[in-house]
Amino acid sequence: MVIGTVLGGLGVALGAFGAHGLKKIVSAQTVATYQTGVQYQMYHVFALLMIGFFAERYFSSLVHYAGVFFIAGIVLFSGSLYLAVSLEAMNKQVPTLVRLITPVGGMFFIIGWILLLLGIIRK
Repeated sequence: MVIGTVLGGLGVALGAFGAHGLKKIVSAQTVATYQTGVQYQMYHVFALLMIGFFAERYFSSLVHYAGVFFIAGIVLFSGSLYLAVSLEAMNKQVPTLVRLITPVGGMFFIIGWILLLLGIIRK
């Protein structure tokens, strides 16, 4: 829950920067990419908080691992989008590896949801 609240606060700060500062220096398409990172971060912050509440009542290793996969997904999916947008804002080439990390983060999100489902079904 602590990590969820920290990532939630960071998501709000990053969202505010995207809404007010970023649009002055990059294209609308680049801002949209950045907003996607913020949206997915915030969706999974709420999932982390839900896992925290659930874990207090019913410990399940599957639910625990769902949280781990959500955190990894935020770092990989949202983080790679933030990095790509930052590089674009500095007029630098975005390495292919950065773009390849994004779908890996998305897969972590999907695996996290599957683990959460299995953990809930098991209980």
